[in-house]
Amino acid sequence: MSRAINYVPRIAIFLAGVATAALMPRRERVPSGDGQPLDDLKKNLAALEARLEAHETSGAARLDAVETRLAEHAAKLADVPSTTEIVAAMEQLLNKTMASLDDRLTSQARSIDVLRTTVSQTDSLLERVLESLDTLQGYSDSSDLSADPLVTRPGA
Repeated sequence: MSRAINYVPRIAIFLAGVATAALMPRRERVPSGDGQPLDDLKKNLAALEARLEAHETSGAARLDAVETRLAEHAAKLADVPSTTEIVAAMEQLLNKTMASLDDRLTSQARSIDVLRTTVSQTDSLLERVLESLDTLQGYSDSSDLSADPLVTRPGA
């Protein structure tokens, strides 16, 4: 019996191993002579890697194109004047236009003053000429008509 007790731990370990093997899922072993499924798997993996590489390449190309366009837009945006610069330029242009308009209006006002002065002087001169003509006509009417033989009628 003492011998039987020596075998109990060994039998217990053996049974534990059998139970473990029974509970574990079975692994299918690929026979070494039939490699077709493994080759198909390798081909699919290689195709997938190639597609992934192509996708990464196209993604990188698109990203480069977007970055290039972004840089172009940033350069164009840097060339666009700011709102304060536009406002300053418009104020400067408006000031020049207003100064030019003021100069032209001043010039026209001077021209109008000169024209008024000229018309006034012309009126004054014309009035003096008419007065002189009236005075001369008054002298000629009283003295020349009785002495002029053409004015008097013969036979009347």
